[in-house]
Amino acid sequence: MSDRNFDGLRDVQLWRTFLAAYRHGSVSAAARALGVAQSSVTTQLQALEKIVGSPLFERHARGIRPTAGADELAGRIAGPLDALAEAVGARPDAPAVPVRVGGASEFLAAVAIPALAPLVADGMLMTAMAGLADELLDRLRNGELDVVVSAVRPRGRTLPAMPLFDEEFALVASPRRGIHPSAELRASDLDGHPLLAYAHDLPILRRFWRHSFGIRLERKAALVASDLRALAAAAVAGAGVTVLPTYLISQELADGRLVDLRPSEDPPINTVFLVRRPGPVTPAVALIERALREATKAL
Repeated sequence: MSDRNFDGLRDVQLWRTFLAAYRHGSVSAAARALGVAQSSVTTQLQALEKIVGSPLFERHARGIRPTAGADELAGRIAGPLDALAEAVGARPDAPAVPVRVGGASEFLAAVAIPALAPLVADGMLMTAMAGLADELLDRLRNGELDVVVSAVRPRGRTLPAMPLFDEEFALVASPRRGIHPSAELRASDLDGHPLLAYAHDLPILRRFWRHSFGIRLERKAALVASDLRALAAAAVAGAGVTVLPTYLISQELADGRLVDLRPSEDPPINTVFLVRRPGPVTPAVALIERALREATKAL
């Protein structure tokens, strides 16, 4: 440290302020969590940066982003400070601001929100943000989110990522389409049946065609909807054929509203990752991770 007369204990409040800013990703959120003015948080962070001799945060339009030095510092002091707070009866991670969770809208609605509802009922504040994987990972890097469930593994080692579950995909349609389900179903058997796609470039359909039929899909979609639940509803209504993750349509498959047209012991799969901000895992984030792992065990 640049201030050799500073023993680290002279003003524990500086460390508390730093940790609040680190965990919440913004000066205003840290101020609300600590019950002080934003100017006080800014002043204390500037004082601490002077003491350690290097910047701890990079300021940007939507908050603050920790530097590598801040990540290291948070990793060293979070445990002792939380233990001290617990020893004196304080709550180190009181839900003064929401824990911010990101994921695909379908996964949030079908899996994440039901799994996390008990935590909210017990007093945790939470914000759920839906979006595409790359966009959500960028927000995670910028400190705007705390946890992201992503079908894309983040590049590099900046964001800690762990496999959460493998989502399986099935080729489905309403039985009213009259397509006979078979493990030997050929792509040509689907000629004349409209395709329902998530995007104009048919990413999920193309992957299924390549994996299961061994050919490149050259057809265009009759319906494009950027919500898999909408595609499921369209398929149930008899609009055409689509490929969907089985966790999302388990009830429709069970009650016969949708039929797995090409059942296989080797379906296309995609690994979904649990990704969080760098630094120590807060108690709230640990609870969220545990709940999501439990909820995805059977998927």
